[in-house]
Amino acid sequence: MQLILDHTTHYLYSEPVPHAMQQLRLHPRNDPGQSIDSWSVELEGAIEQVRYTDQHGNQVSLVAVVDLQEHVQIRVRGEVSTTDLHGVVGADPGPMPLWAYLRDTPLTEPGPRVDALVEGLDETDETGLDELHELSERVAGAITYEIGQTTATTTAEDALDIGAGVCQDHAHVFIAAARRLGVPARYVSGYLRMDDTIDQAATHAWAQAHVAHLGWVGFDVSNGISPDARYVRLAAGLDYRDAAPISGVRLGGGHENLSVTLQVADTDSAQAQQ
Repeated sequence: MQLILDHTTHYLYSEPVPHAMQQLRLHPRNDPGQSIDSWSVELEGAIEQVRYTDQHGNQVSLVAVVDLQEHVQIRVRGEVSTTDLHGVVGADPGPMPLWAYLRDTPLTEPGPRVDALVEGLDETDETGLDELHELSERVAGAITYEIGQTTATTTAEDALDIGAGVCQDHAHVFIAAARRLGVPARYVSGYLRMDDTIDQAATHAWAQAHVAHLGWVGFDVSNGISPDARYVRLAAGLDYRDAAPISGVRLGGGHENLSVTLQVADTDSAQAQQ
């Protein structure tokens, strides 16, 4: 499948911004199941300072807002050829050892609610696909998909307490529980082509767990499937903070108004829209 993406993030400030820096993880890799045919990141009101590869193998751009801007725009456009590997990505050539993905973070630290969620599952290093699929179903049953109930700082334990959340919360809870079972797990950010619409509200997120003899396997709890040819992986990390498509800090600027437009289509649906 060939996917066509057009993703614009626009910041409008009530006052000129004297200083701001942002990290962009908006450059996908050529990985098993995805090949980048074309890709561009266009900046308005900001300039790229440096580009590097982080410890998780993500390509990161550090950009600075040009002095006294009142609006900044980041536009991503690209085409990606994808193959359905049923979620199996395999080994990762990056520098991070597997044991690093057993480490808890503030967003994924397990507590009594995570412990209750994994009760009865096999707590060994040989946990396999059946147990992980069951875990995905348990997470989906414990957290209803509902926008506006959580934020980017909501922890896995808090999401379970609330009982509602979005894809980020599903991923964090799955990761916390998998690590509790002794399974390396990580957070993945990216794009998903929905079957019924080209226009998307936001980027997507899911989890990957490392399974013996298979390598990294994806689990999209929110949709109850393993990622297929409709998915494009942008970045991975221990949690959202490691893999957020855009993150940063600023001084001044007054009130910030953020708007996002995102279209994800395949070549057939894109031609039908013309």
